[in-house]
Amino acid sequence: MKSLSGSLLLGESNSFIPGVSVLLLSELTVSAVSLGLSPNLQQFFSGDSVSLSCVEDGQTGGGWTVKRTRGNQTEDCGAAGSGSGSSCILSSVSPSDSGLYWCGTSSGLSSDWINISVSDGPFILEIPALPVLTGSDVTLCCRARNASTVEADLHKNGEFVAAGGNFTIRKVQQSDEGLYWCHIDLSGSSPQSRLRVKDPPPTTSDPPTSSSSSSSSSSNSAPPPGSQSSSSLFIPVSAALGSVVLLVLVVVLMLLLWRKHKGPDEVTYSHVIIRGQRSAGETPAQSSEPDVVYSSVRSGN
Repeated sequence: MKSLSGSLLLGESNSFIPGVSVLLLSELTVSAVSLGLSPNLQQFFSGDSVSLSCVEDGQTGGGWTVKRTRGNQTEDCGAAGSGSGSSCILSSVSPSDSGLYWCGTSSGLSSDWINISVSDGPFILEIPALPVLTGSDVTLCCRARNASTVEADLHKNGEFVAAGGNFTIRKVQQSDEGLYWCHIDLSGSSPQSRLRVKDPPPTTSDPPTSSSSSSSSSSNSAPPPGSQSSSSLFIPVSAALGSVVLLVLVVVLMLLLWRKHKGPDEVTYSHVIIRGQRSAGETPAQSSEPDVVYSSVRSGN
């Protein structure tokens, strides 16, 4: 039920593609320019329209020409369609338009290549022509000429994968790369096309310019005008105030200790006046009690 007879029938007609791919990639230098394709498919029916262009930084790259290799012959794509060198439109493709397409210059620079297959058969495999980013989802569809989905078996690298019409690969990984095709018993197989997977470009923030970095470093290392003089005055003033406060605290503490350990006030009788002295010849018995007057009592302090 899941035979590969249909795929083997296409082996002879498409056997030149891997060899040409290796030969082409070994002789060409890959550039940052990419080949854009609309629609983004690798397989087409006869009579479909295909538009190709050389894209650099999102714009059509000048000085680049869309080229293609069919068999052992390399030519400009514009020779078979319409366009202005860096773009090429094939308004009605045929099986003879199957081959490798890429962007190149006269000096030998080239972009990555895309393998386009044109079929006269009853169905094709809709598979992206441009590489799929890892982690994303991709759907492969077995499509009839009338644009309807057909029930078929999906094969990868010669092995049966699944049965149905739409095949969605979740979170694509590098291991999902390979040759895919659709097969229906008694009807044959679609052309084989390679699903390519690549990692997304790294996302990094732009580094600061030299002028901005130098100004930033200078602003961080050097204080603003006037801050240095104010700080130099602030330090000695603070030290002087601290010394005065400390001195006052020491004096107050000494006074408190002195008052605490001095004891009660001493009374000195510095001026004592005794009035009423005994008269001459008066005996002690006859004398009266003298009057003592404390004219002055002074504290020791």
